Amino acid sequence: MRAFVKRKAMRISDALAARRPFFSFEFFPPKSDEAHAQLLETARTLRELRPAFVSVTYGAGGSTRARTVEVSKQIRNEVGLNVMAHVTCVGSSRPELRSLLGDLESAGIENVLALRGDPPRDAPAFVQPSGGFAHADELIAMIKRNYNFCVGGACHPEKHLEAPDFATDLKHLRGKVDAGAEFLITQLFFDNDKYFSFVDRARAKGINVPILPGIMPITNFEQIKRFTALCGATIPPKLLVELEARKSEPKAVEDLGVAFATLQCADLLRRGAPGIHFYTLNKSPASRAIVSSLIAATAWRASFALAQ
Repeated sequence: MRAFVKRKAMRISDALAARRPFFSFEFFPPKSDEAHAQLLETARTLRELRPAFVSVTYGAGGSTRARTVEVSKQIRNEVGLNVMAHVTCVGSSRPELRSLLGDLESAGIENVLALRGDPPRDAPAFVQPSGGFAHADELIAMIKRNYNFCVGGACHPEKHLEAPDFATDLKHLRGKVDAGAEFLITQLFFDNDKYFSFVDRARAKGINVPILPGIMPITNFEQIKRFTALCGATIPPKLLVELEARKSEPKAVEDLGVAFATLQCADLLRRGAPGIHFYTLNKSPASRAIVSSLIAATAWRASFALAQ
C-alpha cells in the first residue's frame, strides 16, 4: 500500500491533454453514516489506481446537494483525489447555485459537471425552478461567466430520451460546448460502435472537445434493467440472452458483467477513446478488477501505468 500523498487539484481539461488514456470514477453521496464510511473506503481503494479524477453526483431532483459538497470536500482533502462535483439545474435558483459553486470554489475544487438533471422520482417531468435554469447550456454559460471552473457536460450516444431525434440532440449538445463545456462524458452504453458513431456525428457538427465514454460494469441483473430503462441505453441482444440465463445466479451475472466491461474498455481504448469514466455505484471491486486488467494488458506503457 502506497503512502497517502495529497495531490494538487488539476483541471480535467489539462489532465486530458497530458494523460491519454486515463481512468475516472463516479460516486454518489451516501444516505447513512455507514454508507458514508464505505464510500470513503472505496475512494481510498481506487486511489491506488491513480485515477485522473473522481466525480460526485447529486441525488434525484438535487436531493443530496449538501452531501455532494461535503463528500467532494472529504475526497479532495482527506483521500487526496482530484474531484469533479456535479451541479444541476433541478430544484435550484440562481442564488442557490451561486452559493453551491462558491462552496466548491472555497474547497479548492476546480472541476464541475453541469447538468440539467433528472426530476424527482415523484415528478413526471423536469420543471424549471423558479429563478433557475431550464437547460444545461444556460448553467454552463453562467458558470463560465462568473467562475474559473473547468466545466464538463453530459451526452448520450443513444440519444437523450426527451430528444425527438439525433439531430435535435446534437444541436443541444453543440449549445453546451458553445456555452463553454470543455469535455463531455457519455451516458452508459454497451455497444462500442454506437459510441464511435456518435463521436463521428458530433465531430461533423463541430463538437471537438474530448468525449469520455461512461461505462457501468453489470453487477446486478435487475438493477441494470432499471438503469437502462431510465436512461434509454440498450443491452446488446447476445449479452442480454447470457444475462437472462444467469439471472438466478448473482455471482455469475457479476462475473459476466466484469468480463464484458473489461473487453469493452480494452476495445474502446484500442480504437482511440481518450479514457474511461466508470459508474461505480460506490463499490470498488468491479471497477478495480477491470482497470487492473487493462493496466496489466498494457504494462509496457509505463507512463500510463505509473502516472502520478
